[in-house]
Amino acid sequence: MLISFSICSTMLHDMLHGLDAGGFLIIQDSCSYSGRRLLWSFVKAALNRAEVVHVLSFEASEDEVKNGLKESPIERLHFHNAYSDPLGWTDHAGFTVDQFCVEKVAQLAKQSSQVKPSVFVIDSLSWVLRHVGLPAVCKTLQQLKNGGSVGNIISLLHSDMHPRGMVGSLCHLATSVITVAGGLRGDQAKTTRRLKSGKVLQDEEIFSIKDDLTVLGQSKPSRFDPQEQEADPTANLTFNLRLSDSEREDKEKLALPFVFSKDKKAALLHKSSGRIAYEPDANDDYDEEDPDDDLDV
Repeated sequence: MLISFSICSTMLHDMLHGLDAGGFLIIQDSCSYSGRRLLWSFVKAALNRAEVVHVLSFEASEDEVKNGLKESPIERLHFHNAYSDPLGWTDHAGFTVDQFCVEKVAQLAKQSSQVKPSVFVIDSLSWVLRHVGLPAVCKTLQQLKNGGSVGNIISLLHSDMHPRGMVGSLCHLATSVITVAGGLRGDQAKTTRRLKSGKVLQDEEIFSIKDDLTVLGQSKPSRFDPQEQEADPTANLTFNLRLSDSEREDKEKLALPFVFSKDKKAALLHKSSGRIAYEPDANDDYDEEDPDDDLDV
């Protein structure tokens, strides 16, 4: 069996080159496959476009994040520590879960001086959902989407940690959703993108992430098997679907019941005359002068 792969411009590739203004991207992963490296690929792509990026990190330390992005221009990267003390148990806590609201997030974004809105990255939206109610999270994300100092939002969501309805509500709020999973042929991504016109685009692709966080997207593999095309589907049947030459001749000579021959057509179309003869019997009360005498009129 031959399997053809082609590297091309995919939806994932286009999204890495920039999201629409006010975009909200969710990367869905699970315990069987982590989407963290893809998240850092989006961060690196934004930094290479000279955009200011704010990372709200619950699941990775500052050293871990910067080491993963050491080949990127991290001078425009602003790290907000929600990793060391996310619940505010000490007096030296950085960002805490209860601060996840539009006012606090907007203050973080205003700490950097830039003209255009910055990219805001949440490395674990699941951490927030475990301690903040879904309505409050959706309200904050919706307000951040509507403008201000935050331009685009990129978040990682561990979908198998939450009920399906909760995940569906967040994905409905997002403008783009990338669901990642592992596969036999490579890492797979199912992408859904909602355009401003209301049109929804979907794509399935195979991708790989290099050591420098560069993403290589590949089109969905197409299978081509010459043996399958040459195989006869009627070869192993217990009955014959084909006619021999003699059987085909007999079939052509057979007169079908609904098809009239020339002789039958001539007989049916032949003009003939006829009349009805009536001979009354002894019990008939028939008056030739008044044929309608038997009618009570």
